[in-house]
Amino acid sequence: MNKLRDEFCQLIKKKYPAIAGRADVEYERLWGDFTDSEYYSYSWFEALANALNEEMKQGIPASEYSNLFSTISANFEKGDENIRQCIDVAFVENLFWQVPGGKASSYWATLPEILKELYVDFHHRTPL
Repeated sequence: MNKLRDEFCQLIKKKYPAIAGRADVEYERLWGDFTDSEYYSYSWFEALANALNEEMKQGIPASEYSNLFSTISANFEKGDENIRQCIDVAFVENLFWQVPGGKASSYWATLPEILKELYVDFHHRTPL
């Protein structure tokens, strides 16, 4: 269990309840009601990325999530290694998965630079 990562997860859920609710549904689809694991908050950020991918595919404006991206970016910069790894691996690596470039472009433009760098470092290309 990682207390700081769990607190970060709860912060996102509290601050962004609409997308967090969609991430909760995605988490349950992937993992069922398995929430007692020390890895719950880590896995939940993968579900958050998946929920955002669905928003992109549905054409929801990126501006709806600019504050969320800023919050995640700020927590990457000030967070401990567990938070940084969670954002990098569970969230950013899964963001834009199977989202057509045209649907991803406004989200990519909205994404803070540090998150873009993490994405390109892993995928060796942009999602466009």
